[in-house]
Order: sequence, then structure tokens, then C-alpha cells
Amino acid sequence: MPYIILDRDGVINYDSAYYIKNPDEWLPIPGSLDAVAKLNANGYQVFIATNQSGVARGLYDLDMLENIHKKLNQKLADVGGEIKEIFFCPHHPDEACACRKPQPGMIYKIQKKYNLDLTQMYLIGDSTVDIKAAKEAGCKPILVLTGNGLKTLEDFPESASVPQYKDLAHAVDAIITQKIGIL
Repeated sequence: MPYIILDRDGVINYDSAYYIKNPDEWLPIPGSLDAVAKLNANGYQVFIATNQSGVARGLYDLDMLENIHKKLNQKLADVGGEIKEIFFCPHHPDEACACRKPQPGMIYKIQKKYNLDLTQMYLIGDSTVDIKAAKEAGCKPILVLTGNGLKTLEDFPESASVPQYKDLAHAVDAIITQKIGIL
């Protein structure tokens, strides 16, 4: 069974410079939930690997993060999609932990728990840290231009060599049709 890793903010839901602090602020990007359901319908199991430093910053607690993820999972279920498991890093960037992207710790945790071959997996993200974590772990990175995607292309010229798509729906179509490229 194929597996795929997604970033959350800026890929599945709109991002915010002020953080997504409660379920009301969690708003899906049009087409993203259907894209996850399409992956599931085509045999993919989907994981999320997301940095959530708002926890360490005191903007929300783990219970609130769980409530945000409950909303995400409910909205996905409404369209026939599901996430196998959500992995998150609650640490502040200054903590220099091994799990916060661009470090590959969350990806390795997924690999270990599910005994996966990372070289056969895509990681779809919207930022430099997603690309770096994917490459470090040996995954195949894909950049979406939602969220921080356009800024990533501007600020991180090396990202131009990574397959890139308008949004998650377009990336999923390319994966399913096996037409991955730079569009």
C-alpha cells in the first residue's frame, strides 16, 4: 500500500502568521479535503507531519491542538477521506529538537512506527523546511504554491528543482496519474 506525508498549514488548510489557535480558525483550502479523499480512494494512506510551535509559545495547548485535528478529521470524513495519523512537533524553534522540520525526526518516527521505505514516499509541503526535511529523510519532496509556496520559490532558489503544483489537488492528480514534474 502506498503512503504519503503532508504538511498541514498551507497545504491542507489556510496558514496564518498568527497561528491556527482553535478549530474556528482552521479553514481548509478549497479542494484539499477532496484531494486527500482521492488519495485514499486510490489506495494511499496519508500521514500529516506538522510543526506546531504555537504550543510552546503558549498560544494554544495540546487539548486545543487535538480539537483542531478533530475538526480536520471530521471534515475529511465528510468527504470520504482520512488521515492515518497526525505527527506534530510542539517545540519552539529555539529548542533545537530533532523533530521540528527541517529536521527529519517526525518523518523517521513515521518510518519506524509503520516500517516504511521513505525513498518510495512523497512529502508534500509549502515551505523550505518541508523540502529540506523530505530530502534529509530520503523522501521525494513536492512543493505546493499555496501557503508559503510562492515565497519559498522566491527565497529558496534550490526549490525550483522540486516538482511544484498550484495546490494539493493538482499535486495529487499528478501523483495518481504518475505525471510528476515541474509545472
